[in-house]
Amino acid sequence: MDASLAAPLTEEQQEIRRTLRDLLAERAGPQENRAATATPQGYDPDLWARMSGTLGVAGLALPEEYGGVGCGPAELALACEEAGRALAPSPLLATSVLAAPLLAALGTPEQRAALLPRLADGSLTCALAVPGGSLALALGLTGDNTAEGWSGGGRAGGVQARAVDGGWRLYGEAAQVLDGHSAGLLLVAAHAGGFARSRTLLFLVRAGAPEADGLVRTRQTTLDSTRTQATVQFRDTEAELLGEEPADVLGALAVTGRDAAVMLAAEAVGSAREALDRTVAHVGAREQFGRPVGSFQAVKHRLADLYVQVEAAHSLTSCAAREPGPGPDSGPLALAHALEALRATAGESIQLHGGIGFTWEHEAHLFFKRAASDELLFGPVRRLRARAAERTGLFGEVAA
Repeated sequence: MDASLAAPLTEEQQEIRRTLRDLLAERAGPQENRAATATPQGYDPDLWARMSGTLGVAGLALPEEYGGVGCGPAELALACEEAGRALAPSPLLATSVLAAPLLAALGTPEQRAALLPRLADGSLTCALAVPGGSLALALGLTGDNTAEGWSGGGRAGGVQARAVDGGWRLYGEAAQVLDGHSAGLLLVAAHAGGFARSRTLLFLVRAGAPEADGLVRTRQTTLDSTRTQATVQFRDTEAELLGEEPADVLGALAVTGRDAAVMLAAEAVGSAREALDRTVAHVGAREQFGRPVGSFQAVKHRLADLYVQVEAAHSLTSCAAREPGPGPDSGPLALAHALEALRATAGESIQLHGGIGFTWEHEAHLFFKRAASDELLFGPVRRLRARAAERTGLFGEVAA
């Protein structure tokens, strides 16, 4: 089911899709993914090295001057779609989609030169640590990230930063940090300046370095085992300010969020397509009352409805990825449609597979867990749509 209402792929994009799909088919099947998530890292380091070093996936959207490929969001979205199709556990989302754009936008020339080439070649992974379990809000997807005290409010809770002897120290906790237990570099959102001059800044913490004393990372049990998460505690931990003050940190987070929404939507579309393809193959082979289950009209109608829903989400995602300078709402709206399509497709996949779809041995339930987990992390769908309506002034004044 590769038919698409979106613009045709270029030769370069077709090559990206072909090579990545072949690699993931070889190294990221259901059994391989289960084995990878059971490792201390939560993913297969060798597969990530091949994705990054051989195929250049980690640096697809990074400038060539920093060792990247210099492609645009359309190519990165294509890579995310293939990763979503395979449900491949990897640092792609945390490192390349969430952290790398912030480092490129806010880092000093020295920080960019030191860190971005290592992100591009896959030798360094990074995690964005946002306190309060409010990643969607911090990225401006479900609300105005300038109006909420999501990083602690400058009073208590969250992560607090204080200047000490020309440097910075962090104290506090962040939960639900994607790849937080294994990333070599943490990008931490923290409040600085006390309550009267409270402001949110981003800090670099190099995990494993001697100066990271007081850093405690604990891997969490997650609904979707391919999305590893951790609780990260900072106990007077030394940190480095990202960039220089003053910097529009909240604005950079919002821009990153809008672009990340496109990549997450592409992942969800890839997962939905794969779940639908597997379901079509199953009902075509399984017989009941002497005929294939897929030949019954009621089943055909259900699959046709899912196909339309998935293709509509794919078209919205492709358009959002190809727009020069995506608008503030195209990404989140595409994400809302894609998450809804994945949830519907994964649910119907379990139903049409019958009892086996609920078992641990079958992969149908893995797509449902991805749908539920992503909506918990980056949604829910109704709030993504509500925020887009606010920003466009659909029901009144245009929101900030």
